[in-house]
Amino acid sequence: MYFSEELYNAQKYGYQFEILWGYTFKRGSIFKDYVNDLYNLRLKFPRFANNPMNLICKLLFNSLYGRFGMDDSFIKTKIILKEDYPEFENNNKEGIKDIINLKDKYLVQYKKPESELETLLDNGSEIHNMNIAIAGAVTAYARIHMSQFRINNTLPRLFYTDTDSLYFEGLLSYNFISPTILGKLKLEGT
Repeated sequence: MYFSEELYNAQKYGYQFEILWGYTFKRGSIFKDYVNDLYNLRLKFPRFANNPMNLICKLLFNSLYGRFGMDDSFIKTKIILKEDYPEFENNNKEGIKDIINLKDKYLVQYKKPESELETLLDNGSEIHNMNIAIAGAVTAYARIHMSQFRINNTLPRLFYTDTDSLYFEGLLSYNFISPTILGKLKLEGT
């Protein structure tokens, strides 16, 4: 699966595609205010002074989109009386991950089977706040932004890139770098 904007970007570099099928999602700027407000708050706290508010803002900022793409069928933890454990085990055989003995009780870590999660979703008793389209679009836009550094032959040789960092053989032009402008690269070191 590919995000359409990423395919349009690749076409600029000569790639061709045959689209077999896809999904359509409504476009919108649903996090614009959150991102701008959090970024402006982060700028108020010194980055290199190890200010905890700067780090908190950065973590909230960077983890936003990941929440939408994560697997939310978490391991659950429950304390069960030993006399009640056989029945619990019988009902959760496939999902038990760990058991810790606590005198007259067990601390049990387990995961609900997929079929039970589907039932919970169907009857509305469990809420799953995830959206693969948002997570996929954010990471695709990051790859699109970073592609200019992979393709551009006038830049220093690129050794590594991911969604938010680059490692070059030399220094980048300061046109790409700003410690305060959202969307520009931040120089971490040389």
